[in-house]
Amino acid sequence: MADNNNYPSNKKVAILIEQGVEDVEFSIPYNGIKQAGIEVVVLGSRMNEKYKGKRGKLSIQADGTTTEAIAAEFDAVVIPGGMAPDKMRRNPNTVRFVQEAMQQGKLVAAVCHGPQVLIEGDLLKGKQVTGFSAISKDITNAGANYSDEPLVVDGNLITSREPGDLPIFTTAILSRLGYGGKDAALPGEKDTTAEWWKLADAWGGSTKSEIGRGLNTALAGERYSLEALEKYLEKESDSEVKSTFQEIIGNKQAHIEKLERYLQILGEKPSLGANIANQYAKVKSALTGSDDIYQLRSALGDVQTGIGDIGNLCAMHTDPVATAIFKEIYQDLLKYEQRLLELYRARTATQIQPPKPTTGAAVSM
Repeated sequence: MADNNNYPSNKKVAILIEQGVEDVEFSIPYNGIKQAGIEVVVLGSRMNEKYKGKRGKLSIQADGTTTEAIAAEFDAVVIPGGMAPDKMRRNPNTVRFVQEAMQQGKLVAAVCHGPQVLIEGDLLKGKQVTGFSAISKDITNAGANYSDEPLVVDGNLITSREPGDLPIFTTAILSRLGYGGKDAALPGEKDTTAEWWKLADAWGGSTKSEIGRGLNTALAGERYSLEALEKYLEKESDSEVKSTFQEIIGNKQAHIEKLERYLQILGEKPSLGANIANQYAKVKSALTGSDDIYQLRSALGDVQTGIGDIGNLCAMHTDPVATAIFKEIYQDLLKYEQRLLELYRARTATQIQPPKPTTGAAVSM
């Protein structure tokens, strides 16, 4: 970050806090704004309470409460996500504070589940908004237009979706508070070539080694799945199921290439676990039966396990590039889960169809 001596230090930002906040969704904006030389005031529901993060990495006491806070005294309000917004929206003083900030044209920035507070305050009608995918329908029902984008700006409202968006989200806040330009060493918000992970790391986000471990976890899962599917394909005789297996195999190969390429860009290497994942799949698949339905059900089970594993990774890192790869894998797995499920239901329905009634003379009793 740049020398802040020439930066106007009269800006003041409120960041809301509650129990169960997503740790990095509080700490990255908090650290980024403070490092820019801007005053940050933490506002909770209760003064004499220690607020703890959802993942146990954050523990902080509020500087004040939303009950006493006056929106006119702040230039911006930041609403982090996690489980905290569900508690924030139950506090009428917090909702009132955010309503007043919006109505006064103050900058309001919400990430992940943060828009829940805006929904409670009836502040989203007609707005362009993003947020965590699980509340996309809630956002739409509140009268907003939902966009699945890392950053959506509509007037004085800034929204983002998840931890992977945080460096872009925080940069957008800083630039609108007047901190930016070449002296600040901040990329443009839409710069897809920027090393955003470095900025997030400087603000307390994921380190390069942590991102590397996440990529290797995903790589191990994809290599395992690829090998298992190739073995299932060898034993499968149903042409439609075989075609689906082949399509998923191609998809896995593309994912593996992306993961390996990004590991190389970061200067990281595939881990031992990632390198032997296919060997484990060979051993496991050798023990499976040769029945077509069994292969189909095994593939479905592997996909469902992958959905759980990669879903966890999607919310764990503050790197936009790694998160985008994880989300692509996740969406593809959801798609193939449905394809395999349809095939499984069609095949099992055929197997258990009741016998047709026989014709002929009635049996006398």
